[in-house]
Amino acid sequence: MLKGYPRLSETFIAQELLGLEKAGFHLTLISMRRPTDTKRHPVHDEIKARVVYLPEYLHEEPLRVLKGLFAGFGKPGFMALMKRFLTDLPRDMSRNRLRRLGQALVLAREWPDNGQWLHAHFIHTPASVTDYASILTGVPWTVSAHAKDIWTSPDWELNTKLGTARWAVTCTRSGFEHMRSLTGRPEAVHLSYHGLDLARFSRFEGQHSNRDGSDPSDPVLLLSVGRAVEKKGYDVLLRALALLPESLNWRFEHIGGGDDLARLKALAAQLGLTGSITWKGAMAQEEVLAHYRNADLFALACRIAANGDRDGLPNVLVEASSQRLMCVSTDVSGVPELLTNDENGLVVPQEDPMALAGALEAAMRDPALRRRLGEAAEKRVREHFDYHSGIRQLIDLFEEEWQQPS
Repeated sequence: MLKGYPRLSETFIAQELLGLEKAGFHLTLISMRRPTDTKRHPVHDEIKARVVYLPEYLHEEPLRVLKGLFAGFGKPGFMALMKRFLTDLPRDMSRNRLRRLGQALVLAREWPDNGQWLHAHFIHTPASVTDYASILTGVPWTVSAHAKDIWTSPDWELNTKLGTARWAVTCTRSGFEHMRSLTGRPEAVHLSYHGLDLARFSRFEGQHSNRDGSDPSDPVLLLSVGRAVEKKGYDVLLRALALLPESLNWRFEHIGGGDDLARLKALAAQLGLTGSITWKGAMAQEEVLAHYRNADLFALACRIAANGDRDGLPNVLVEASSQRLMCVSTDVSGVPELLTNDENGLVVPQEDPMALAGALEAAMRDPALRRRLGEAAEKRVREHFDYHSGIRQLIDLFEEEWQQPS
């Protein structure tokens, strides 16, 4: 169960799906939304699973919803589902809550490919549909929780879902500890890093440049990859760039879409940075890889957003590190689980443009520092963030369930 598929920003999910298929799992992908990205990663074309799209909005496909409702009346779990829904509704009096019920009824009626297990990616809305469908059908369910879905979900909802899911995995220690604190079954919550498919991010055999910002005709190239949304902190990064001394020559490339792009471009103009920035938009994985290899430095100013949303461990930091590209980031959520300040990257406090500017300037002026930290970051990724270990953990969890006597 996925919120949307395929999505350029969720390569970690796609590589997991492919890994499970290669391990012999027969998957059907249930998506709550149709894709909006105009490009696809190569990994999406390698995944063989059928994709079924639920009604994104119930009024758009009323016949499917009505058939799901009438079919639901005859299922043994219908009364239990309605009891649960009527318990949830007063705590979340929203159209969204009704939509999840309708999607679950549609799924339970259509039940593609005779599925024998339900697994949700994200513990917020996808897990709501999955949980409701599980109650109605009696099919057990599990969940992978990530970042926004954990930190923007109320505690009561996490507690309820962790009580009904057979187990949950999450990708950062902070999320792991938070979820364990909310359930009476802490042993059912597991820490599992996404990791990286190192076959797609093979070793960079070339060399990053020795630019030091002293030559106006050959500026240091700073790269960032991420959606233009609040939690990525691009406004903080722009303000940090505006604090750099005029004698330091640099240019900045941003890869990614996002709702805040227009606002960020306006801020860049206000700060006098427009001529030094290239906004490249969304790109496929192989294009992003080429940019990692061409850049001198990577930056991501992660922050906790006003609504509590935050990154887990951004996959782009792992990707950049795999290419010996030194990273500058912040001490938010799972970032310190990958980067240790002055050991394999530079880590500064969130929401601190001055500290971020200082770290960027130090790295821009010192190619040897970038080389030392970039090499250490690559070593850590290749030793500890190979995605095969996470896939193996998931396989073991599923197989343990299926080996239990019924």
